[in-house]
Amino acid sequence: MKIKNIFGHLKTITKHRWVVFKLSIKAGIPLRGFLHDLSKYSPTEFFESVKYYQGGKRSPIPVARETQGYSKAWLHHKGRNKHHLEYWYDTEAEMPPVIPYKYAVEMICDKLAAGIVYKGKEWTKEFEIEYWETKEKGRVLVNDKIKDFIEEVFTDVAKDGIDKVITKKNLKRIYDKNCK
Repeated sequence: MKIKNIFGHLKTITKHRWVVFKLSIKAGIPLRGFLHDLSKYSPTEFFESVKYYQGGKRSPIPVARETQGYSKAWLHHKGRNKHHLEYWYDTEAEMPPVIPYKYAVEMICDKLAAGIVYKGKEWTKEFEIEYWETKEKGRVLVNDKIKDFIEEVFTDVAKDGIDKVITKKNLKRIYDKNCK
């Protein structure tokens, strides 16, 4: 385990949590932002992520999957963090449930922050809707109402930017329109 990977990973996850926290304040859920991704510091998640650290440009999770066939860090993480779509999977259910508002908004902040941190100066306001459409939408099991919520928020971000879209009032309006 390289020392530079330890400090690099610490820097990346701390920067990610900071961006999520700032977005969560804008979104009106500061406590969720403060508590966001604390499990990334647990030994199960931290050491595997250090082992497969990608210089802060890409998540180590897919690299662990490519190398080992699965990621112990991801299995641990998604089972403890309600802001992940995968937390809500029930393979025996006909449809995943509608994710409660505070976790759905935290998920939006998380996805935006991941893009901002990993893409750096190359991040654009269109990135999230493009990523959702090409990489996630067809891959994840998600309630149709939450899918509509995600798509509307990211489409609006692409059109109007984060500052206009990520507000407590606006996110509540979009969530209620799609999920109530």
